[in-house]
Amino acid sequence: MTHYDYIIIGAGSAGCVLANRLTADSETTVLLLEAGNPDTKPEIQSPSATLSLLGSEVDWGYFSEPEPYLNDRKIYCPRGKVLGGSSAINFMLYSRGNPHDYDHWQALGNPGWSYEDMLPYFKKSEHSSRGANAYHGVKGELSVTDLPAPAVMSQRFVETAVAMGYDDNPDFNGSQQEGAGFYQFTIKDGKRHSTAAAFLLPILDYPNLTTTTGALVTRLLFEGTRTVGVEYLHEGTLHQVSVNQEVIVSAGAFDSPKLLMLSGIGDAAHLQASSLPVVVDLPGVGQNLQDHVLVPITYQATEAVHPASSSSGIGEAGLFLHSEHNLDVTPDLQCFAGPILWAPPGSNRSGPGFFGVASLTHAQNIGTISLRSSDFQDTPMIRLNYLQSETDVQTLVVGLKLLRQIFETHAFDEFQGEELAPGSDIQSDEAIAAYIRGACETMYHPVGTCKMGTDSMAVVDPALRVHGIEGLRIVDASIMPTITTGNTNAPTIAIAEKAADLIKAAHYITDRPLIFAKSRLCA
Repeated sequence: MTHYDYIIIGAGSAGCVLANRLTADSETTVLLLEAGNPDTKPEIQSPSATLSLLGSEVDWGYFSEPEPYLNDRKIYCPRGKVLGGSSAINFMLYSRGNPHDYDHWQALGNPGWSYEDMLPYFKKSEHSSRGANAYHGVKGELSVTDLPAPAVMSQRFVETAVAMGYDDNPDFNGSQQEGAGFYQFTIKDGKRHSTAAAFLLPILDYPNLTTTTGALVTRLLFEGTRTVGVEYLHEGTLHQVSVNQEVIVSAGAFDSPKLLMLSGIGDAAHLQASSLPVVVDLPGVGQNLQDHVLVPITYQATEAVHPASSSSGIGEAGLFLHSEHNLDVTPDLQCFAGPILWAPPGSNRSGPGFFGVASLTHAQNIGTISLRSSDFQDTPMIRLNYLQSETDVQTLVVGLKLLRQIFETHAFDEFQGEELAPGSDIQSDEAIAAYIRGACETMYHPVGTCKMGTDSMAVVDPALRVHGIEGLRIVDASIMPTITTGNTNAPTIAIAEKAADLIKAAHYITDRPLIFAKSRLCA
């Protein structure tokens, strides 16, 4: 059986970072397993082609179970199935969240995870187009850029929000998060800069790294409660590989808990109901699913609206704010605006348009991930429980009414056409709430299903080691005890940076010079 020092499961936002950092020691061998294929699809590189990636062969294309508070709709839940994971199919927004998010993690019993602790890891990864300052770094692998030429519509959005009294915020990742401004993006030279492009491509020739794509991990292997390897399916054949130090699961908030449960780690009653042996009874596996819920407002536009640049993101302008329902220190609403037609489901509209989105930064709903069966090829059962709370609904009503107020100012007269969604006939709070239940979607930010902590529902400890198991860590968005106030890709990368240091310290790994050899990418 082949041996590696470390096996990383999932070459996504976290896995690519871990592979880069651990292989910096030439004597440390790493196997990186990815269920998807290499990131050769041309649309991955084009920021303006992001929408075409959703539902394609590089997307797991998951759906939730019928959601009881959303008229029993199944919610589409895309996840990247390709080198780079969801960083290869996301909308490229670079948003770290609010400093209080990380201070809260520490207050929950996770020392070392405060904002002061995490800021150096954000800066470590980053090559900021703004240059180095107290909040940004320039020595990292990940290109973080400002928009070269925001659309006129996006500029009007920011100007109008500021005129309405919101702060003019030049940097959502700087000294404050609240206010209106333009987002930063993981784009380099006009192309998407996924974690595969930033962290993995430069090291594919390292002799101590083997990257195998098209490899679906079926289960973890144990001797007692010690992790000794993994089993995976590749080109129709099951393979087993052993590990000397640790297996690191970086499969994301849906698939990390699924793999743990298939391997006998999870709620004992659920595992037994699926005829699976119980290695460790951890009831928190698959619980605590959190996400950002969004609802759009969309307008047809005249030809005067300027289309988004082919090298910019789709949601260019943003606004973080506190609604009257918010009792927390962090904003409870995040808004986006961009110069494309976000047509409502079933619409046959096309042509120029623009949109705004209101999103809950801390929805009260808590969902779950569970097994559909003991078959590793079955999709996980996803229950989001969106809008179970009436407060969440009313907060989105506030957000949608604010967006409508912005778009109905004279600043948009020259290119504003018909309001397609929710539609000009939807005016009362009750009617808007009904529209929200029928139209809200995920912002593609699932987290929390293998949460970090020391309570009875925690899955990993503050060093991200799985409770009750030796030689196994989880490193991805699933470890977040609470969701961040904003997009989750940047926090996931920072989590991986910190985890790499934790692993290296535990095993006395130091960076040593590398001897280059032929590529070890195995399709």
